[in-house]
Amino acid sequence: MLVIATSDKGGTGRSVTACNVAYRRALRGHDTCYLDFDFGSPTSGAIFGIAGIDHGVASGGLHRYLQGDVAEPERVDVWAASSRRSLRARPAATGRLVLFPGDLGGGEFTMDTDVLHRCVKLLVRLDEEFDHVIVDLSAGRSHAAEMLLTATADPELARRMEARWLVFHRWTRQHITAAAGLVHGKSGLVQFAAEHGHRKGSLLEAIRFVRTAVISPDDAAARGLQATQQTWLRRVNSDLNDRAIQLGLGRSFVISSIPLDPVLQWREQILTDADVYDNLANAGTVEAFSRLAEDIESGETWSRP
Repeated sequence: MLVIATSDKGGTGRSVTACNVAYRRALRGHDTCYLDFDFGSPTSGAIFGIAGIDHGVASGGLHRYLQGDVAEPERVDVWAASSRRSLRARPAATGRLVLFPGDLGGGEFTMDTDVLHRCVKLLVRLDEEFDHVIVDLSAGRSHAAEMLLTATADPELARRMEARWLVFHRWTRQHITAAAGLVHGKSGLVQFAAEHGHRKGSLLEAIRFVRTAVISPDDAAARGLQATQQTWLRRVNSDLNDRAIQLGLGRSFVISSIPLDPVLQWREQILTDADVYDNLANAGTVEAFSRLAEDIESGETWSRP
């Protein structure tokens, strides 16, 4: 299965959530690879705690591979390479967890026939090797997003791999509006897909939204607020739900809501069970990552109401 993570704008928690989902899939025994297609800001190395590739590799990353500068992209075994002890202590019966990093100093680039061919070839090959291929795109309707939309319309790839899209947005009015524009807008992903070989409406059927940094009025984080603040928070939350419904981002289209977590506010990283046991990370955040890792494979989750 191919899982593509994108977002309306930066700062949504897209990359850290996608990395945590890859980690949780591997813990379940599934061979999982993570492709960093955020060419301008490849930060997955830092999230996985791999020293020396915080912002991509010096040569041989996905950026250079797609442009034909190297024959094969560099790959990193996260279990072996992470500097975090909790990740190196790989539990028994886990699947492989492999990172394909971006390039240090890379950037967006336009797609041509050769780039598209290399992209399709890579995805088809990885589908033979891994149970799940997770691709993290840069924010907005980037060249990377257009490349993946075009690649997934390729008959060979479409026949071999089911593609599912996760669109991330923070739980604010501005982000809800931007996410709706990214998907449903005049120049949005659905329109581009329809113009480049996808069956009309097929992409929309493959999209689910992920709300991030959510503070529910009923969460423990809100219990310390004053009564007037709690009332205000409930009103704002209700308004946001109404706005999401109006723009096609209502609950039936949402696969997950990731709660605000103090650890991730200071450092984007993999949250392990040890982080919860040590009272650093919130159990609710780890549970949300685990549910999302399970739900991306669920047929019921993706069926329309």
